[in-house]
Order: sequence, then C-alpha cells, then structure tokens
Amino acid sequence: MDRAIGAVDGKVFVNALDYLVLVGTLLGIAAYGAWCTRGRSDLRTYLTGAANAGWFTIGVSVMATQASATTFLSTPGQGYQDGLGFVQNYFGAPLALIVIAVVFLPIFRGLNVYTAYEYLGRRFDKKTRLLGTALFLLQRGIGAGLTIYAPAIVLSTVFGWSLHLTIVASGLVVIVYTAVGGSAAVSLTQKYQFAVIMAGMVTAFFVLLAKLPASLSLGDALTVAGGFDKLKAIDPTPSLVPRYTLWSGLIGGLFLQLSYFGADQSQVQRYLGGASLRESRLGLMFNAIFKIPMQFCILLLGASIFVFYQFERPPVFFNQSAWQHAAQGPAGDKLRGIEGDYAAAQAEKQKQIDQWLAARHAGDRAAAAAAHAAALAAHARGEALRADVKRVLHEADPHAPQADTDYVFITFILDHLPHGLIGLLVTVFFAATLNSKSAELNALASATTVDLYRHLVRRDADDARCVAASRWFTVFWGLAAIGFALTVNLAENLIQFANMIASIFYPVLLGLFLVAFFQKRVGGTAVFIGALVSLLVTVVLFFARKAQPDFPVSYLWDNLIGCAACVVVSQVIQSLLPANRANER
Repeated sequence: MDRAIGAVDGKVFVNALDYLVLVGTLLGIAAYGAWCTRGRSDLRTYLTGAANAGWFTIGVSVMATQASATTFLSTPGQGYQDGLGFVQNYFGAPLALIVIAVVFLPIFRGLNVYTAYEYLGRRFDKKTRLLGTALFLLQRGIGAGLTIYAPAIVLSTVFGWSLHLTIVASGLVVIVYTAVGGSAAVSLTQKYQFAVIMAGMVTAFFVLLAKLPASLSLGDALTVAGGFDKLKAIDPTPSLVPRYTLWSGLIGGLFLQLSYFGADQSQVQRYLGGASLRESRLGLMFNAIFKIPMQFCILLLGASIFVFYQFERPPVFFNQSAWQHAAQGPAGDKLRGIEGDYAAAQAEKQKQIDQWLAARHAGDRAAAAAAHAAALAAHARGEALRADVKRVLHEADPHAPQADTDYVFITFILDHLPHGLIGLLVTVFFAATLNSKSAELNALASATTVDLYRHLVRRDADDARCVAASRWFTVFWGLAAIGFALTVNLAENLIQFANMIASIFYPVLLGLFLVAFFQKRVGGTAVFIGALVSLLVTVVLFFARKAQPDFPVSYLWDNLIGCAACVVVSQVIQSLLPANRANER
C-alpha cells in the first residue's frame, strides 16, 4: 500500500490507502443515495422529499447545505490570516432562524408550495414571481460554481491534476446522483456525508494539537495566538468600515441569514420536506444552536494552524503549484530571493517567540514585552515579503491567483498528516461538496421547473413530465456551474467572496418577502420597481467597493441597505400609483 498515487514535482502527497478512503467513501455514499431513491416519478417527492423527515434529518440537511467545501477548506485559511473575527458574520443567524421558524415557515407550509417564489406569484403577480426566481437562479448558479471550485483546488493540489480537468470531473459526479434521486437523494446522503465531515475535522484538530512542540503548553499556544491578534472574536467598534464587527454581524448578518434561510430555495426546500411544522421548526432550531459554535471551531482550527507555523516554517506562498510554475520562469531568481528573506524573517520571529514565552514564564514583563514587539516586527516583515511574492506572481502572470489562504489547510494536511488521514480529510472536502452542491442543483432545477417551465412553457405538464424536465434542468445547471468554476479567478478568500456575491442579490429577495408578509397594501408593480431599485443599489455598492478598497461601508451592511431600499421604495411607489391600482396584487 505504499505505492504513490499522487505526486507533484517529485513530492508524494497521497498513496493507495488515501485513494481507497477517498473513492470508497464518496462513491459508496453517492451510490447508496442514487439506489435508494431511483425511479422517483412523483413531483413533490422528487423536489421536496417524502415530507416525512424528522427534525434531526432536517437540521443536518440545512446545516450541510450551507456548509460546503468552501466552509471547510476556506474558513481555516480565514482563521489563519485574520483570526476568529469572521465568526461575527454569523451572529445574526440564531435570531434569523427564529424569525423564519415563526413567520416564514408556517406561510410556506400552509400554502403547500413547491418553491418560495410560488408564494410571490400568489401574493403579487407573475412578474414579481419571475423576478424572485431570476434573482435566486443567478445567485445560486454563481454559488454552485464556487462550490465546485473549492474542492477542485484540493484534488488538483493532491493529485497534480489540471485544475480545469478536476473541476469538470468533480462536477459530473454530483450531477449524476442528484439528477437520479432528486431531493430525497440529497437528504438521505447528507447525514452520512456530514458524519464523515465532522469526523475528519475533529481528527485534524487533535492531530494538529499533537504536532505542536512538546514544550508548548496549551496556555502558551493561546498566548501566541492572542499575541498575534488571532483570538479576537468580537470587535465592538461602532463603525461601518471594518468588515466584521459585533454590529455588522448582529444587524447586517441578521439580514444576510434571513435572506439565505428564508428566501433561498436551496434552504427552503430542505425544511419544506419535514414531517410536520414542529419537526421543521426543531430542525431550524438545531441550526440556531449549533451554527455559531461550528464556525467558531473551524476558525479556531485555522488560528491553531497559525500557531503551528510559528514553530514550523510555512511556505512563503501556500499555493505551491502557482509558486513552482512561476519559480521555473523568468521571475524565478526574484522569487527565490524573497523566499530566502522570508525564511530569515521566520527564523527571527521564532527566536523572539521563544524568548517571549521564556520571559513570561520567568515573570520578566519588560523582557516579554520587548520580545513580543520584536516578534510582531518580524511577522510584519514576513507579511510584507508575502505581499512582494503576490506582486511578482502578478507581474509574471496577470491571471495567476493572488489569494493563497484557501490553500493553508490543505497544505497543512498534505505536509503534516499521515496517510489514511490525508485521504479522510480530502474526503471531507468532497463530502461537503456533494452535500451543498447536490442541494443547490436540486433547488435550481426545482425553481426552473416549477417557476419557469410549468408556469410559462407547459402549464399542462403532469408530474412525470416535470420530473423528467427537472432532471434535465439539474444537468443544465450543473454544467453551467462547471462553466463558471472554469472561469473564476479570485483575489478574495472563497468564503468571503461567496458572502460578498450573496450580498448583491439576497437583500433584494429578502425585501420582496418582507413586503409580501408585512405590507399588505403594497401590490405587484410597486414591489417590482422597489426590487429593481434595491438591486441597483447593491450592485453600485459592490462595484464601488471593488474600485475603492477602503470604501467606508462593509459589505455586510449591504444586506440591510438593500433590503430597506426595497421596502421603502415599494411603499413610496405604491402611494404614488393611481387610486384604481392601490389594491393591485
């Protein structure tokens, strides 16, 4: 079992044992889901499941749908780079889930709808339903592409495959079993895939702790993490500028999570399959309780990897494939020179950290403060050198990826975990992909079938025809997601980029539903115009922020601004409409 399966530049990453764990686990779960749900011809069962799911199945399915490979691959890198502060992004989730359980869920279940956008058609009119559907399809189609892109990073790194080939291959696997089994296959397999994910992440955390220096106590590890500002989970600063603060998380995050869990069909579809209103509500409360702790633990894993790399030399650029490619070209001498300077800065930093901890143990506060300051200075030099590497890489190839934090966790896994565990952790990323990607494709196909095909093209289509159409739409959206993943080139961390894109479309969707629920006098024309104005506002904010990196408003606030714009403009437009249209629906 020692034969090398994957190697890059002569370095063996995986062996046959890792390969067996990866392929056996993923294909086994996928085949089980496809077999148990084959031959489904009832439309409601195919799109939303058999409506007999218990609260635990719903809770895991909702959590697994959101927790894609992007979460488990990219979030540790976010914790490595910026510490625990990103957890504030989720502070609004518990309250959002309570609101959805109390307000959204009973309405959706009471109307017995297939998709959330059917409700918009009943409450308003056809054009509003189609606008809501289009916004969802656009947002979730982009999200599905990112869901494929994240694990493709892993496979291409592990096996030395072409990134584009990996994107195509991994995308096709999930298309097949989602098209075969529909929503039932998604819910059935998510429990097992999520169990694999949790086992892998817990294992990685304990292996990481075991690999820290034997002389380093837990208190010392926390001191190092805190000394480099990696443990600051809450920032109470009353400012709109920082990306993540207590207030942006509680307010902007509340609106982001409200729109995601309440207006995104990929999530609505998960809890509409509950056996009863009570079971669906309990499934949502499961997420309200465990969502923040799960994200905190993943970020803490990233902060712990940062501590590990203070005593083990990290690469100057974690995307080693891009580094090796550039180092073999004209920029090679310059990159190797920077790498040597970085190694010197890291050695100086480790020396100062050792002196800092020794001074703390000896009770010498002055010496500890001086060593801490010197360590921070060495760290700043190292970060400046990392920035130089990114600049050189960009000069050598303007299309080369600039962000490398998404490669932090996989680099640690490949360099420092034993075989078998490497296979398990790689399996984690792909199990997460199957979880979220299958749910996304199923929701995209559901909305396309119900809100477009059955609503506009074939009103007389029976269940069997709609199920067949939904399977084809699953294939279509899967291929579209693969196409997007093939063209994406990120300058941002994946998990942050996904939330930035969501903050363009989600505020508009949420605004539509809030007007529908709480502004009974507002009709379809008014809310349609309000939604278009809201979309214009969020698009302008997004591009203004790209043009001006120090833009004075964090993207999380866009969720409040965009939603408020939709609600307010809808009210104003309705008041200006002629009296004979005041009660328009």
